[in-house]
Amino acid sequence: MFTTATPSGDGFPSLVIRAEALEPRGAFAEAQARYLDPDPERVGRLASLLREKNIGVVAHFYMDPELQGALSACDWPHIHIADSLEMAGRSVEMVQAGVSAIVVLGVDFMSENVRAMTDAAGYDHLPVYRVCDRPIGCTLADAARSPEYTEYLAEASAAPRSLHVIYVNTGLDIKARAHAALPTITCTSSNLVRMILQASAQVPDLNVWYGPDSYMGENLRYLLTSLRELGPEAVHALHPEHDRNSVERLVERLHRFRHGICLVHHSFGDRVVELVERDHPDAMIAAHLEVPGEMFQSALLAQQRGEGVVGSTANILGFITDKVRETVAGGERRHLKFVLGTEPGMVTSIVRRTRSLLSGGEKGERSDVSVEIIFPVASDAVARSDDESLRIVPGVLPGEGCSTSGGCSVCPYMKMNSLEAFLSLLERVGSGRAAELQGFAPHTYSERIEGRTVAELGGETILHMRAYQETGRLPDALVEDILTRRG
Repeated sequence: MFTTATPSGDGFPSLVIRAEALEPRGAFAEAQARYLDPDPERVGRLASLLREKNIGVVAHFYMDPELQGALSACDWPHIHIADSLEMAGRSVEMVQAGVSAIVVLGVDFMSENVRAMTDAAGYDHLPVYRVCDRPIGCTLADAARSPEYTEYLAEASAAPRSLHVIYVNTGLDIKARAHAALPTITCTSSNLVRMILQASAQVPDLNVWYGPDSYMGENLRYLLTSLRELGPEAVHALHPEHDRNSVERLVERLHRFRHGICLVHHSFGDRVVELVERDHPDAMIAAHLEVPGEMFQSALLAQQRGEGVVGSTANILGFITDKVRETVAGGERRHLKFVLGTEPGMVTSIVRRTRSLLSGGEKGERSDVSVEIIFPVASDAVARSDDESLRIVPGVLPGEGCSTSGGCSVCPYMKMNSLEAFLSLLERVGSGRAAELQGFAPHTYSERIEGRTVAELGGETILHMRAYQETGRLPDALVEDILTRRG
């Protein structure tokens, strides 16, 4: 249940969360809130199909709010909404638990990663599906396929002791071709900084080539440069094998691609920061590492005060959850405000976590606490629907493009995954119409490079990252590759 209110002036839309009610302020927030308490009949239909077909589902936090709302309310155990790092790993766990197929709700590189990881785990016979029979793109993935990125990799491969650190938000084919050119490991926004510090600790005089997200590369350089200004104890606490001199040498050998952006995070520029600081000086800031420098530095300053976070979608969700939990446990604040510096699809998981904390738990209901999520997007960043029962849906107005207040911060590619398309796919699975499902399979990349399939070679970069995640060290095979390949 929710009530509506009009935001004051020309301010950003927001959603106020209380234990038993939601109060959207502005058309955009109203469109998000409309799906947070989904139709029980549709949820029941979804759960019934998933059980009948025994299908596991992994979805990204940026999914369409109607689809996320239905998934979140569904009691089928094999559903997981997460960031791109977790999606492939959870898929393998679901397969090991006995599901008959996996559906990936995200963009194409996510389904490709799931396919590669399930294959590597020995489940290449098990079907993996997308929900759209058309390509579901990504501007970052496209940037890594550009001639400029090919030139960047050529430069990297010519340098001695080079490691290419490629963002997980890229296609499996690009990961493979990069790995064929020079030693490559996949990274995420949550592990990038520590991974690079660890890599340079294991390989002296390492050249690090990061790409393709230009903002994240610049923010990484800023973070490492800032470490040089800290005392030796602070640097040692972050990584015991580093000091200010070693970090300075790392910065000198850090290279980053300059022509790749996520169109969503590109919208969080200096004008957005000005409006946030003007209208919400008391708000905490939760920003993705992909945002431009102005928003990044604002969130980083807030983080240093304990009032913000810069990181992955999982980091953002964890920060907000922790702050709400502290308040419920006896904090002095009664109204928490967070600026959401990433794709607004995150709000579904935020609302579910927050309402659970406000309305239950050991401490009992906290009806005196409210949490406001501020969307730094244009207040009217919605699209009109032909369906009379759904007058507006979150998104950018046709032809509106990007506005200085953030009107393009909804990812059009993620929104190609819809609840109707998902239900339609589930109806077809196992119906004997296998030919109809061919277009819904992720690309498998069976072509070969140096005797290995693209899927195998690209998947190895992800396996290197998983090994790092498990041990805190680059795998020996990757280190040996760095040391023996000639620039």
